[in-house]
Amino acid sequence: MAGGGVTLFRIRGIRVAVDYSWFVVLFLIIFWLTSFYQDVLNSPSGDSAPYLLAVASAALFFASILLHELGHAFVAKRHGIGVSGITLWMFGGFARLEKDSDTPGTEFKIAIAGPVVTAAIVAACAIVGLLLAGSEEFKHAVLTQGDTRTSGIAALVSWLGSINLLVLIFNLIPAFPLDGGRVARAIAWWRTGSRTTGTRFAATLGEWFGLFLILVGLGYFLVYRQDFLGGVWLAFVGFILRGAAKAAIAQTDVTSRIEGISVADVMDRDPVAIPEGASIEQALDEYFLRYRSPWFPVVDAAQRFIGLVDRGAADNVPAVERTSSMVGDVLARDSGSLTVREDDPLESVLGNESLRRLGALIATDADGHIRGVLTIDAIGKALRPVAPGSADTSL
Repeated sequence: MAGGGVTLFRIRGIRVAVDYSWFVVLFLIIFWLTSFYQDVLNSPSGDSAPYLLAVASAALFFASILLHELGHAFVAKRHGIGVSGITLWMFGGFARLEKDSDTPGTEFKIAIAGPVVTAAIVAACAIVGLLLAGSEEFKHAVLTQGDTRTSGIAALVSWLGSINLLVLIFNLIPAFPLDGGRVARAIAWWRTGSRTTGTRFAATLGEWFGLFLILVGLGYFLVYRQDFLGGVWLAFVGFILRGAAKAAIAQTDVTSRIEGISVADVMDRDPVAIPEGASIEQALDEYFLRYRSPWFPVVDAAQRFIGLVDRGAADNVPAVERTSSMVGDVLARDSGSLTVREDDPLESVLGNESLRRLGALIATDADGHIRGVLTIDAIGKALRPVAPGSADTSL
């Protein structure tokens, strides 16, 4: 999936970016719709109205994709799951969550949120389109038939509703990693009580559906050779989906080794934390120089975790101010992405971005008190298969 791209803006702290492949699809949509709107408006050559309608249509289409992904993102944030960004790319959009869902119920709510938003867009476009164009012309516009006789705005709304309907139907197919596949995973997870089993079930559906799309795309290409792009596009989408599903299946082979193991089973139970009221000089002398760690968790007066302080932030404080400056003044406060609960399943943290970035996460109890530190090394030991013939199954 797309990951980086060009940053457009931020919404409630969520970075919204576009991948470079997005510009290719943007050009194709504008090129195709310009011709459609020329027929709808019966415009003479050189008229800018069809082009402007095509640009507006493409912009609104990707805005609807963004709203779809924001649906996922806002529900995830409501359940304490951080969202590092949303990227629009050639196949739609992708919200990058900082960690996995902890329950099948949360997984279901996050997965279904996007399709619910898209369904609302489809309903709104259908109502407006019918009011503007009437049922017969609305149908022609939905099918992008150039002989429809309606206004450009009505044609735009009708097309936007139809393309979002296709997005909705496609996304609800129960094949991982599509939204429908994530819903299927949540249901299988709920029925079996196993995240790994649920993921394997949904990913297997995704693998077969990807193969189906590849075969349909190749068949379409052979039958309709004049529509080269349509067949290749279907096959390419199938290839991408099949690859993502196979990767998810491979991951289940790894996570099955730690199923039933919690964060508390492998975390370091003796972490060193710095009080937020400690001076910078004290932090440097008694913690950074003594333990040689690049960062430390910081706790408040009630011993609750509130953030991290790194060596760079402490060193940047001028020497003459280090006695009077407090750790609480320079720490990076936690927004929820730096912590895991000690009773969380270990498999639920494998995709955590903060874990990859810092090499560790802070394990807390329900009241926010630090209970331990979960490191990548500890997870690696838990994932390491037991040697054949070994009787020792301890971590």
